Amino acid sequence: MKDCLFCKITNKEIPAEIIYEDDVAVVIKDIHPQKPIHWLVIPHQHIASLNEIDALSPNTTQRILSLIAKLAQEHGFKDDGYRVIINTNAHGGQVVDHLHIHILAGEPIGAMVQS
Repeated sequence: MKDCLFCKITNKEIPAEIIYEDDVAVVIKDIHPQKPIHWLVIPHQHIASLNEIDALSPNTTQRILSLIAKLAQEHGFKDDGYRVIINTNAHGGQVVDHLHIHILAGEPIGAMVQS
């Protein structure tokens, strides 16, 4: 998508602080971090949200999830823990219409509201 912010980042049309990149996804630092580690995992393939996850191959989805675990190990926050968030659509807090996964780590994160 030519007007998509994350497509422009993955295509190197807009600069970003890249943590990792391969043929499936790019991982960047969030420009408004909520924790000491706040990264975004952005698939190169444009899909608008988690609602369209079937557009990604199962192999791609597996590779993205494995990548998150690998990054946690390599960057030393696997054992302390981390939070993975996918915001979906407006009510879910999604701001950019390109599937992306937040990784938060580096300090304790409060518990989610229990119902």
